[in-house]
Amino acid sequence: MNKAGSQRPRLKERRLSPESPVSIENDILAFLYQHGAPAAITELMAGLAHGQAEKNDLETAIESLIADKLVKKSGKREYSLCKHAPLYEAVLEQNPRGFGFGAHCTSTVDAPALKRDPFISASRMRLARQGDRILIRVHRTRSDERPEASVIKILARGTKRLAGFFIRDRTGCHIVPEDIRFPFTVSVDAGKYTDVGDGEVVIVRIDESDQSYGNVRGEILEILGPADNIDVQMRLVIEKYKIPYEFSEKTGKETAALTDEITPEPGREDLRDILHMTIDGETAQDFDDAIAVIKTKSGFRLYVSIADVSHFVPAESAIDHDAYERGTSIYFPGRVIPMLPEKLSNNLCSLVPDQDRLTLTAILNFDRQGTLKEKRLARSIIRSRQRFTYTTVRKILVDQDKETRNAFKPFLTPLKWAGELARALHQKRRDRGALGFTLPEADIELEEDGRIRSIRRAEHNFAHQVIEEFMLAANEAVAATFTEQQRAILYRIHELPAPDKVEEFSIFAKTLGLQLPKVENSPHWFARVLDLCSGSPKEYIVNNLLLRTMQQARYSPDNVGHFGLAATDYTHFTSPIRRYPDLMVHREVCRLIKLQHDKGTSHRKHFNLKEAGDFLSSRERIAISAEREMTDRLKMIFMEKHIGETFDAVISGVTDSLLFFELLQLFVNGAVAVEDMEGEHFFHEPRQHRLTGEISRKVYQIGNLVRVILVDVDRSRKRINFKLASDKEEIPG
Repeated sequence: MNKAGSQRPRLKERRLSPESPVSIENDILAFLYQHGAPAAITELMAGLAHGQAEKNDLETAIESLIADKLVKKSGKREYSLCKHAPLYEAVLEQNPRGFGFGAHCTSTVDAPALKRDPFISASRMRLARQGDRILIRVHRTRSDERPEASVIKILARGTKRLAGFFIRDRTGCHIVPEDIRFPFTVSVDAGKYTDVGDGEVVIVRIDESDQSYGNVRGEILEILGPADNIDVQMRLVIEKYKIPYEFSEKTGKETAALTDEITPEPGREDLRDILHMTIDGETAQDFDDAIAVIKTKSGFRLYVSIADVSHFVPAESAIDHDAYERGTSIYFPGRVIPMLPEKLSNNLCSLVPDQDRLTLTAILNFDRQGTLKEKRLARSIIRSRQRFTYTTVRKILVDQDKETRNAFKPFLTPLKWAGELARALHQKRRDRGALGFTLPEADIELEEDGRIRSIRRAEHNFAHQVIEEFMLAANEAVAATFTEQQRAILYRIHELPAPDKVEEFSIFAKTLGLQLPKVENSPHWFARVLDLCSGSPKEYIVNNLLLRTMQQARYSPDNVGHFGLAATDYTHFTSPIRRYPDLMVHREVCRLIKLQHDKGTSHRKHFNLKEAGDFLSSRERIAISAEREMTDRLKMIFMEKHIGETFDAVISGVTDSLLFFELLQLFVNGAVAVEDMEGEHFFHEPRQHRLTGEISRKVYQIGNLVRVILVDVDRSRKRINFKLASDKEEIPG
């Protein structure tokens, strides 16, 4: 068992790989690339710090580069890069074993387009490390179309500080990076850190001025404490993903200056007499949406009132800058890194009961079948009458719990109307082909001291569906309004799946015995497939694999629709406390309804919507990755107490070397190494997502149920290792 922080890392496995001697040719190429213009020999000598005695070496190297058609003469004694020279700027993605790949390659010299990220061996790293912006030279392309390259210059360091484990031994004090993509140790001054415990987690700053091959020095900035502490784990995730978690001093001053008094400006619609309520999770604190439903002669009137964050956060203010850089709030079990300061997120903007709050409201009129007949957007002031939890609403609407219903008699009729409208809206979306994936999620329950009490399936009941339907309706209505008005906003788009992935899924589905309708790359086809498997043993596998065919939803000013929702127009309007794109949309709503005031109703100067969409999409992806990793870290800590125990699991993925699965009761992911599967050799059939025994013809396919025994938890590699106990059953055809 390898417990990070409780077992000393082996230093010899984490040293930097040695590098071959630095090439003068590479120095010349890097200089000319960055110089961007022809350079004389004297400029090269000065730029590369070569003296007169080394002039001959420099000239010899230039002649070699000319012969290789990388450099050409420009005039009598000037040199420049040849057009199409294979030089690229890239971001280093490093493997724990020392080698890496040049990701996100670009070139300013019209270098040939690359089909795959170039491979960089450990000996050609030139002291580059994970995340660095590097200049690389491609040498050749292998038969698998993978180029091979070397680092010729580090353009910018991607990481200047690291989280790691403090180790003291007879050679001194060292920090072993927690992220194994940094395959080296950082030496620190042994005399300075006598109070740091062996194995404790620290933050270290790397000293760029004191490096040599195989040796990196640094200075400890912060001592975090034992690795098993939940707050230490959270900081490890924060450091890994470079998440801003402290607000700037200017933001602090602006927040402190905000008054608690809510004063509606002229022209704001007074909706305080409308019976608004909030419905959220038990632990929610930032209530950014409230709803009200009124039954009309022809159907229903829905009010979706959203906190007017734009009133409190002027564009280009310090608060606005910090919010944009974060892009979104990040939610960890029992913890949150908010996009906005707490005074805003949990107080002034939060739609708490019995307090006047400034809002933007989508007022939507539907017929009895859930068809939208009229929509209007208003700047408003509301007063929420009740804070409901999903559990309470479920007891009222689904369980018909007498005690709960008696406690909330004034709200029974509005909640009944809300349920009726939500069902109509849900059916309307299903009819048009909106997708509803059924994949369980884990809910990690913590003790007050941060220890993990339990891991269980997160509840998703009808109360969740009510709010989801209303938020979807509001988001669609706002997006449609801007489309009709031909006004630019950030849409939430979801493009069609790649046809080859859809075809690959349909081929696999046939091996399961599924009788699929004729393949179409449309929401209706996907919805029919999901319905076909609903409630059957194949439901998990079909949902899992269909989801993998999907592209990621993202933000863009180009409205191409939302495939998963089968929506022509869609945006994010309903969560401005925790999502910056929603705040951007709010500012445009304020302009659209001609109630603009000086505070916060316009974007930053020269705001480029496409750039903002790309950036905010990337911040969302980082947040999702960080949330998943934090959950996985806590699962690993929890599972360390269950080594040797047996669990039921479903196979969730198959490669030639690993069998992946998810535990049915705990929703914990693990793996079995194929080489550890006893008895015979198994060969991999990737298109069928299965392993087949060479002798027995025994099949392990995604979706099969198995029993597994927990062997160990490898926190350094973020993997939980199991071995097969016995087959439980296969999903019947």
